Amino acid sequence: MANLTALAYLISAVLFILALKGLSSPVSARQGNLYGMIGMAIAIGTTLAVAQKPVFGLIGGGIVIGGAIGATLARRVQMTQMPELVAAMHSLVGLVAVLIAVAAIFHTGESHTGAQRIELFIGAFIGAITFTASVIAYGKLSGKFGSKPLAFSGQHLLNLLLGLAMLGFGIAYFTTENPAAFMMMLAIALVLGILLITPIGGADMPVVVSMLNSYSGWAAAGIGFTLNNSVLIIAGACVGSSGAILSYIMCKAMNRSIISVLLGGFGAEVATGGATSGAQKSYRSGSPEDAMFLMSNAESVVIVPGYGLAVARAQHALKEMAEILHKKGINVRYAIHPVAGRMPGHMNVLLAEAEVPYDQVLEMEEINNDFSNTDVVLVIGANDVVNPAAKNDPTSPIFGMPILEAHKAKTILIVKRSMAAGYAGLDNELFYMDKSMMVFGDAKKVIEDMVKAA
Repeated sequence: MANLTALAYLISAVLFILALKGLSSPVSARQGNLYGMIGMAIAIGTTLAVAQKPVFGLIGGGIVIGGAIGATLARRVQMTQMPELVAAMHSLVGLVAVLIAVAAIFHTGESHTGAQRIELFIGAFIGAITFTASVIAYGKLSGKFGSKPLAFSGQHLLNLLLGLAMLGFGIAYFTTENPAAFMMMLAIALVLGILLITPIGGADMPVVVSMLNSYSGWAAAGIGFTLNNSVLIIAGACVGSSGAILSYIMCKAMNRSIISVLLGGFGAEVATGGATSGAQKSYRSGSPEDAMFLMSNAESVVIVPGYGLAVARAQHALKEMAEILHKKGINVRYAIHPVAGRMPGHMNVLLAEAEVPYDQVLEMEEINNDFSNTDVVLVIGANDVVNPAAKNDPTSPIFGMPILEAHKAKTILIVKRSMAAGYAGLDNELFYMDKSMMVFGDAKKVIEDMVKAA
């Protein structure tokens, strides 16, 4: 029986790895999801088969209720709500790790070795930090808490003291097996999760989502050691390591320090640039018909999608417009910034939903050199990822962040509801350039009007 269990868990783990590989590309994402679902079904079935005296009523009820909630959310969630939904899911993973650890600690019929106590401590405090940090991230992404950093004097010193206190209670639990010390460690970790995320601003939230994904994986892996469950260890390690690698890649793409983000902005310099009000500057505006005329007479058009495209659910109308331009012999491509939207891959998923051909969707590194030879760039709802301040304003908070160099194109069209600043709260010099034209309105309505004018 033990060999069959190990084999089933191994198959499940392999399927999880294949799922991650499949999710690395929109082309294979559906197949990756299928691998993941099959792997999870095998893991659950195997666990139930080898469990000692399982309470099938409670387990089955949880699966049915959780499955019903998940299916309902999958059908109803809007693309604009995906980032906060992901953050909410991470919070549940962290909470599960905490609850499993607490159940293990108070299980009177079971004693833990020194190694297991260390594993319980690591898995539980990472899970606790993941839980509260994800709740705060959810609030920031959904607009309930605001996207601006919230910091106070001495915050990093307080975080350090709390971290040392958490470690102290963890050592106390390790040496005495006192549940009270363990619970104090958990309480401090829950507070730390809040304090680590509140000073992080909206511009860095995509990195935070990726980072919390990594945390949730390590929390699961830690608890996997306690439960002696190999598939939980493997799956958690895969999620934790992939999330950490992605966080590092995104920090490089945003010119951020991974240590700064991990420690809640520690060492970040306070910058005051980029706060100029757009109302004090002159800009040029035009109609959707004007914009369509310019694109119809171009040889090449690059579309830069942003969060505003997701808000307006305009991806299908955008694809229709692009097809019209293609039929006129115009080279139309899409430029994707690594952190466009509110989470990694947000714009890729949005365009894939509209069945935009994958060969037309290019990453920043693939297309940045082409902007200087592009006739028209159409920016839809993007702000910070095309802000020239990242290149030429040393006082800007985003200075040094790699951007889509839309400002180098011959003509720039920007679709926005208003001249309001983007998620990072910064003004954008791109809007005031002589070769730029603002097209105000809801993105879907504006693009539909462009289609009518074609």
